[in-house]
Amino acid sequence: MSEIKVAFLAGQNSIHTVRWANAMIERVKELHLLTMHEPSDPIDERVKLHHLPYKAPLGYFLNVKRLKRLLAKIQPDLLHVHYASGYGTLGRLGGYHPLLLSVWGSDVYDFPATSFLHRRAVAANLRQADWVCSTSEVMARQTESLCSDISHLSITPFGIDPEKFRPVPMQDKNYLTIGTVKKLAPKYGIDILLRAFAQVRTILASNPIADKLKLTIVGDGVQRRELESLARQLEIQQVTNFVGAVPHERVPDYLNQMDIYVAASRLDSESFGVAVLEASACGLPVVVSDVGGLPEVVRDGVTGYIVPKENVPTTAEAIVKLIEAGDRDRLGTAGRQLVLERYVWQENVELMREIYDRLLQKTNSSHG
Repeated sequence: MSEIKVAFLAGQNSIHTVRWANAMIERVKELHLLTMHEPSDPIDERVKLHHLPYKAPLGYFLNVKRLKRLLAKIQPDLLHVHYASGYGTLGRLGGYHPLLLSVWGSDVYDFPATSFLHRRAVAANLRQADWVCSTSEVMARQTESLCSDISHLSITPFGIDPEKFRPVPMQDKNYLTIGTVKKLAPKYGIDILLRAFAQVRTILASNPIADKLKLTIVGDGVQRRELESLARQLEIQQVTNFVGAVPHERVPDYLNQMDIYVAASRLDSESFGVAVLEASACGLPVVVSDVGGLPEVVRDGVTGYIVPKENVPTTAEAIVKLIEAGDRDRLGTAGRQLVLERYVWQENVELMREIYDRLLQKTNSSHG
């Protein structure tokens, strides 16, 4: 069934959309992306782009007629909607089938928690789908709690390309660098990382290694000024580098300059630890908080450490342990092995492609 035509309904501003589109164009006859968002990362030129006229959030309702016209013209074999809230609503109102819906995180955690109406809208979107995909087990359970009568639900991890993300020694041996690659938003707990890093320096004050410690924060966002101010308050601004946003293809370069990776997220809508797996693929030991899907991608004590969320002292202790125990290489090697065993991107894409075939078989048999 490789000769199929697929339409994505998704935000082109997300690297996740771009990665799925760039991978799936190799496995289908034709791929169309219908979007109301502007691009942020390069997309394969073979993907046929259709920009919907109205912008979010009203666009999720105002673009219905245009969406119906486009789908009638394209006539895809299936519509793959990414994100259960906004685009999920537009997909439901468009009424096209078969419809596959991928849930991403905040759409099934944060959005439905806003109000009863928000929850009801997401439940209706899930019910409309012929198949639902989740990147993690924990998010699949959350999705089922919103809508108990989902017809089919599959786990489709959002994996890593181990050729792009691999260990390349780039660390400055004069420093020991702790780092993260995340959007600077409250959800991701960058403030917790800053406070934990300051505590690590205090704990190791009598150790010569304290003078070698450096913190690298890759990413940008609404909290940047606030976090830079916090670094000054904590008196770590001289050893903290706020790099800003970087293109996704440059992320491996920054990861390979780090010695330890930390994800101190505070919300369960951190549904799948892509950034953590990217760090593991580069052979870094990781410290993650026990929220959402992060514990699913870390083997505690084997590839890194899982710590309670919003717990600065425990986060600091885990970092100190990695600095003092001298087994960072062992944990980093085990982390890369975990990625190779379970989270190779090409295999995850093949799994999604199989779901397309199963969905089409199901649709054809029900029509037959």
